[in-house]
Amino acid sequence: MTMRRPMRACLILATMLLIALSTPLAQADPVPAPAPLAPEERVADPALEARLRALELELRCLVCQNQTLADSNAGLAEDLRREIRARAVAGASDAEIKQFLHDRYGDFVLYRPPLEPATWLLWFGPFVLLIVTAGGLAWRIRARRAEPDANSTLTESRRASVEQLLR
Repeated sequence: MTMRRPMRACLILATMLLIALSTPLAQADPVPAPAPLAPEERVADPALEARLRALELELRCLVCQNQTLADSNAGLAEDLRREIRARAVAGASDAEIKQFLHDRYGDFVLYRPPLEPATWLLWFGPFVLLIVTAGGLAWRIRARRAEPDANSTLTESRRASVEQLLR
């Protein structure tokens, strides 16, 4: 019975983790519908328009914080879209536009921030937390297995009474 308790705890923990991780994925819309553009925001060139929409999906709205610039209807998002479009029409590359926004607003504006010492916790923190948690759980299970079970150890008087009953 004592061997089954850690297994049951691990199974419950794994099930809860699976549910916690899969629920947001099941509810998430895989490709969010972009916010409609005002006619004056559109670019005449369809290839440039597609490039700008893709770029706007990679940048975060600073007001909404959980939406891309393409999805947001906030005033600042509209201003940033206009700025991005003006720079693109002027000939700026995606990298130059991203660098301009990064210089102005920091890593937060990028959905995929650069891998640098300031963002290591963001990139590697979840994995470190997972490894530490798994190590702690494994250590605890080993410690429980090493502990003698109070129900399995017999005192001398109980051992003598069991031997008497078995005769």
